[in-house]
Amino acid sequence: MARIVVIGAGLGAMAAAARLAVAGHTVTVYERTSTYGGAVGRFERDGFAFDTGPGLLHLPAVYRDLFVKTGKEPLEDCVSLTQVDPAARHVFADGTRVDLPNASRAGTVAALDAALGAGAGERWGDFLTRAREAWDRTRRPLLEEPQPADPTPLAREPYPALKAGLLRRPTTTLGQVGRRELRDPRLAALLDAYAWSYGFDPAHAPASAAVLPYLEQTFGSWYVGGGLRALADAVYERCRKRRVEFVFDAEVTGVLEKDGRATGIALAGGETVEADHVVAGAPLPGPYRDQVEARAIETDLTGRMTVCLALRGAREPDAVHRTVVHASGGVPTVTVLRPDDPALRPDDAHESVTVSATVDLVPGEDWDEIAGRMVEAAGQAVPGLAGRLLWRHVRTPEDVLRDTGAAEVPGPALAGARGLYLPAANRSLLPGLYYAGGWSHPGGGLAHAGMSGALVAGLIVEGADFRGSQ
Repeated sequence: MARIVVIGAGLGAMAAAARLAVAGHTVTVYERTSTYGGAVGRFERDGFAFDTGPGLLHLPAVYRDLFVKTGKEPLEDCVSLTQVDPAARHVFADGTRVDLPNASRAGTVAALDAALGAGAGERWGDFLTRAREAWDRTRRPLLEEPQPADPTPLAREPYPALKAGLLRRPTTTLGQVGRRELRDPRLAALLDAYAWSYGFDPAHAPASAAVLPYLEQTFGSWYVGGGLRALADAVYERCRKRRVEFVFDAEVTGVLEKDGRATGIALAGGETVEADHVVAGAPLPGPYRDQVEARAIETDLTGRMTVCLALRGAREPDAVHRTVVHASGGVPTVTVLRPDDPALRPDDAHESVTVSATVDLVPGEDWDEIAGRMVEAAGQAVPGLAGRLLWRHVRTPEDVLRDTGAAEVPGPALAGARGLYLPAANRSLLPGLYYAGGWSHPGGGLAHAGMSGALVAGLIVEGADFRGSQ
C-alpha cells in the first residue's frame, strides 16, 4: 500500500489520516507544534481549564461516521455528548432577551413571538424555509462531494431572496436579507450573529450564509464533556490505534516534486521525507497559501479573540450554557460559554467562563482594550462578574497565528459571491498533493473539517471514481 505524509495534526488532517490508515496505507503526520488539534486548543491554570477554539459541536454525525468507519468503538464510547438546551440566550442592544431552544423550530418561533412581539417568529420561520431551499441546493456539492473541476455553478447565489422595492434590487448579502426580510433590528442582529460566529462580516457575506442558522437550528448544538479538546484527544487516540505515526515539532517547509507529481516533503531541519501521496492540513508556501491570502483580501480578514475568565463563586443553578450578547456601543458581538462541567473548574466554588468574539485583523490593534470591552459585555450574561473575577487570560489573533500558522479563522464554504467564499479544492493542481481541513473544501468549522478529511481519504482510496459520500 501507499506511503502517505500528512502535514499538520488538525481535526481535518487527523480525520483523513485515520481513514487512510484503516484502508491499509502507511500514514505519518508531521506537526510544526508540540501537540495535536490545530485550532481546537486548551488553556489550563490553577485547576481551571478552557477551550481556546470552538466550544460547541454541530453536526456530530460527521464524527460518528468517522468513528464507525475507523474502529469498533462508536463516538459516544469515547466522548460524552450532550445537547445544549436552550441552544443560546440572546441579549440584544436594547436589553431584550430571548432563549432559543435546541433544534426546535416551533419552539424558536414561539420564543421569538413572546420576546419580540407577534409576527417576529413567523418572519424568522419563513426565512428558515427559504434558507432550507439554499441548503437543499448546495448541501451535496458543498459538503458531501469533492469540489467540481468547474465550480462556476457554485458561484451563483442559491438563496431565494424576496424581491425588495419598486426597482426589485437584488439581495446579495446576508446583511441585506436581515434588513429587507426580517424587518426588525433584533431579528437582523440575530441573523448577523450567526455570520459573525463563523468569522463572516454579514455586510459582505453572501445571502447563502442563511444556511448557517438553518444548520444550527435544524441539527442542534452539542457539548463534549471535558470541552471540545476531548474530541481532539479522541480523534488522536483513534489515529494511534490505527497505527498512524505522529512526529511533533517538525515544521514542513515545502512539498517535493518530481516529474510533475508530489513525491514527499521537506522539513525545516533540511531533511526530506519521500511519500506516494501528500495531504496538507494547513496553508503551505506556494499556490495554496497564495489562494488563501487572495481570498482573505477580497472577502473578510477577521480573527478570533478569546478571553478565559477564572471566577470565584459557584455557577448559579439556572445559568445558561451559551449567551450571545449582541454588538452595542462599539463592542463586538460576544459569545459567553458557561459549561456546567466539573472537569473545567478546580471545585464547585469556582467557575470557568470563556468569552469570544470575531474581530477585524487591523495592524496595531489594542487587543487588551478589546478584551476589556468583551469582558464588560459578558457581565450581561454572568451576574456579578466584576466582583467574581480572579484573573483573565487573553488569546489574540496573534496567538492563533503563532500556534496554527494563520491569524484568520477559516469559515465554511459558501455559494454565491462570484465564488469568493469557496476554499481550495481537496485535489490540488499537482498530482499526488491533496488539501484537508478548514482551509480547504468544504471549509472551516469542526464538522466541515471532518468532512474534508473524509473527502480526501475517498479521493486517495477510490481515485477518479470517487463521487463523494453516500
